[in-house]
Amino acid sequence: MNVVQYGLGPIGAESARKLLEKSGNGIRLVGAIDIDPAKVGKDLGEILGMKERLGIVVSNDARTVFRSTQTHVAVHTTSSFLEKVFSQLAQCAESNVNVVSSTEELFYPYDRHPRIAMELDALAKRNGITIVGTGVNPGFVMDTLPLMATGMCTRIRSITVERVVDASRRRLPLQRKIGAGMSVSDFEEKKKSGTFGHIGLRESLLFIAAGLEWNLQRVEESLAPMIATKDIKTPYFEVARGQVSGIHQIINGYNTAIHSLSLDLKMYVGADNPHDSIFVDGDPPIDLEIKTGVFGDSATVAALVNVIPLVVASAPGLLTMKELPVLRSLGS
Repeated sequence: MNVVQYGLGPIGAESARKLLEKSGNGIRLVGAIDIDPAKVGKDLGEILGMKERLGIVVSNDARTVFRSTQTHVAVHTTSSFLEKVFSQLAQCAESNVNVVSSTEELFYPYDRHPRIAMELDALAKRNGITIVGTGVNPGFVMDTLPLMATGMCTRIRSITVERVVDASRRRLPLQRKIGAGMSVSDFEEKKKSGTFGHIGLRESLLFIAAGLEWNLQRVEESLAPMIATKDIKTPYFEVARGQVSGIHQIINGYNTAIHSLSLDLKMYVGADNPHDSIFVDGDPPIDLEIKTGVFGDSATVAALVNVIPLVVASAPGLLTMKELPVLRSLGS
């Protein structure tokens, strides 16, 4: 399969490295796309900090790259927001290129962007390709894994998922996205934009509900700052005591049958006891915990790369992770 890396930020660059490592598993990295003038025209090997040159020149012209490389799949890692990337995804579809994307709003787009979801599904089917949004969160820890766990239950009353992430180990864009180092007043002002904090928690909740065929009557969301209780130093900057260290984001969903879903995310620098936990109140109950939690940056890349053969083998259209076979490591 000829694969193009679309977007060369921190996640995209690491994805390109892993695609190169998987070259003996039916994957061949043949192109790279980015709009950054500092990257366009340079050899991908140079961008990735490799000693050797790869003969892959970074381009800002997606259609030309797809045409010249006979691309089968684009690994797309450019933005969290679906409206911003719609034209990029449409270009892929119109070029008969399958898409695996880290765009969080694409993971389950039918609530927030129903019109775009319909357009992408129609484009994908018309051009015989598949589009899937995935990653670690959304994509696995707080949605696909809990939904899979319910398969061992004959009856379910509620699902509670908690994720605690030590953001000091994560990439700089994520630390900025959660407001680390801000004042509380700046956090509250930024919160009003509606594009601040973790993107995808609502998508995760509605994905689980759809998978269980639960019609949620009420959804409640909250976003609050975590406050540093001591000075904290990350590889990128320092967070002083009293400043914002990250976010505490919660979403709960309920329906009239007294089913409930609760997703609780704490993501902050210096987090105590990072972990992922899932509790399914069902028959039988399921109680899972991943000690230290799934490390998001590397796991996101793994999800993007490992899903490629499943996407290529799937029916055309805009799909979600619940429509795909069980994800597994590619060529481990």
